[in-house]
Amino acid sequence: MAEIPLSALFAVLIALLACSAFFSGSETALMALNRYRMRHLAQAGHRGARRAQRLLDKPDRLIGLILLGNNFVNILATQLATYIGFRLYGDVGIAIATGLLTLALLLFAEVTPKTLGALHSERIAYPAAWVYTPLLRITYPLVWIINLIANGLLRALGVRLKDIDQHALSSDELRSVVNEAGGLIPSKHQKMLVNILDLEKATVEDIMVPRHEIQGIDLEDDWDDIEQQLFTGSYTRMPVYQGNIDQVLGFIHVRNVLPLIMREELSKESLRAHLRDAYFIPEGTPLNRQLLNFQRERRRIGLVVDEYGDIQGLVTLEDLLEEIVGEFTTDPAALSPDVMPQEDGSWVVDGGVHLRELNRMIGAHFSLEGPRTLNGLIIEHLETIPEASTSVLIDGYPIEIVQVKNNAVKTVRIGRRLAAYRSGRTPEAD
Repeated sequence: MAEIPLSALFAVLIALLACSAFFSGSETALMALNRYRMRHLAQAGHRGARRAQRLLDKPDRLIGLILLGNNFVNILATQLATYIGFRLYGDVGIAIATGLLTLALLLFAEVTPKTLGALHSERIAYPAAWVYTPLLRITYPLVWIINLIANGLLRALGVRLKDIDQHALSSDELRSVVNEAGGLIPSKHQKMLVNILDLEKATVEDIMVPRHEIQGIDLEDDWDDIEQQLFTGSYTRMPVYQGNIDQVLGFIHVRNVLPLIMREELSKESLRAHLRDAYFIPEGTPLNRQLLNFQRERRRIGLVVDEYGDIQGLVTLEDLLEEIVGEFTTDPAALSPDVMPQEDGSWVVDGGVHLRELNRMIGAHFSLEGPRTLNGLIIEHLETIPEASTSVLIDGYPIEIVQVKNNAVKTVRIGRRLAAYRSGRTPEAD
């Protein structure tokens, strides 16, 4: 060793520091990889991603290999720095070398490479995987022994390798991923994806047309009225019933009977012959499940029934799809008869509108925990049926009751949300 030039020893020391930096930086980069992006790249044929995925499938072996190499080069660098310091300055040089090497390892082999690995994980991890794959084969017996001892210690502490998290995302976590995608996913697509995840939180009652608003054909009506309804009705599919909606006979597709009307061959008997059996939906059915049910049953419309079999409302596939893609019109608030914007920025709203629909139309933030309609929300808040001209503040929105009819709030005026609520504060918090 005494015959070796100091220049050669310094070159070896620098090489050892570089190896230590490689082990530290690549370890951080591999652990910081986005697992889902890595799997996507691996499936797309990226060979570095494939190798990294295989290494990370056995994290104990990878960590054992990295720590084995890192500790080996660090210990070797320590011995070499101590020898160089002794050759240069004797016993004092040992202390100097220890201090300088500690600083060098901290700056050049720990902080800098690990920060670089965290910021540019893919650019470091995938090339490093090409190094670790053959290195793991060469050192496998030693790594296996180290892992055997380490895993034994983990088992003694009650930790099992089978308990390792498989990185499965919950719906809430997936929602956060979508919202934080930024420019990677267009904002409209982000909203659609989030709406799909939110389907499981809503039920058919949240979007159904209430029983008293169902437009159908009553076979007990005058025949001229029935024909007029088929001609001028705004729906292509309607329930047909005898006397009241609870006596539903089925659904009629207007397209199927219009030719009979044109030929003046339509009668109650021929109308019955073109009916399709009614499709019933139990109340409380989540929207995501009902979407699949519509697909499986090849249906586009159904009647919601309670536990006693009484009809509560009507749900269509279009209503359900609007929960995902939004209203099919360009300006749903301006075209909806239930919500009419005013010049002063307020809204005149029908009391029977669903809160989910109202929130979507005007960007409101009414709570969906509880009543499903604006009328129900107001009555629950006041705990009585209000009179016209009554004003109330709900969820930060000033609401004026304009019309009350048949023991229900018929029309209200909703003002802009108060600034305290828009900023996230509430009077109670102040």
